[in-house]
Amino acid sequence: MEEKTRHIEPKLTLVGAGPGDPELITVKGMKSISTADVILYDALIDKSLLEYAPANAVKVFVGKRGGRDYIKQEEINALIVKYAFQYGHVVRLKGGDPFVFGRGHEELDYAQAFGLTTNIIPGITSSIAVPELQRIPVTRRGYSESFWVITGSTKEGKLSKDLELAAQSTATVVVLMGMRKLPEIVALYKQLGIGETPVGIIQNGTTYSEKSGFGTMENIMDVVSERGLKSPAIIIIGKVVEAHPEFARILAEVNQL
Repeated sequence: MEEKTRHIEPKLTLVGAGPGDPELITVKGMKSISTADVILYDALIDKSLLEYAPANAVKVFVGKRGGRDYIKQEEINALIVKYAFQYGHVVRLKGGDPFVFGRGHEELDYAQAFGLTTNIIPGITSSIAVPELQRIPVTRRGYSESFWVITGSTKEGKLSKDLELAAQSTATVVVLMGMRKLPEIVALYKQLGIGETPVGIIQNGTTYSEKSGFGTMENIMDVVSERGLKSPAIIIIGKVVEAHPEFARILAEVNQL
């Protein structure tokens, strides 16, 4: 009796894995992983999530770190289509939320252009969850009525002009992928005469290797040096940083550096 050929339905599911802690992925995201034929995963993904994939699933690392592309975005797009037609269900596992500086919509557009069935499973974004787990709200009555989430570097490699606009408001500012631009951010706030603005930096948020530093724009560079903070990290700027339960004590210690 001849073995039936398996019908392959080319399909892409964009899955947000959340801010780092593998337990913060959604139930729907986990279910999608469990049905994947191929998983293309990013650098900031906790690899324990891959254990929930079928044993025969193809797992391909397509990560980018610190501005260095181990694989170009155009190549990732092409791999999605290639693997979908070759194997079937491709899960694109991305840190945080796929549509928050994750280039998820670009991948979605590319896949749809080749006729792939597409689905999106949102993830918890680090821009909210990481400060939250440090007891820092991005909004709080009397502190901040809004918040901006800004990329640390534009496509051209420059500091976003939006940052200057946000800095002149009462909004909380969350900068993603911004550690290399921190000196420019500090200079901007000082130039605007608001060097006393509270700032927090949280590296590897929600993971066991998380560490953080707090201060103001006047002294945060010293904090970064003393604490050895580096990417991947998020920068939280604004009065809400004062809500951190130990901010006053930490700031007093920092001022003695």
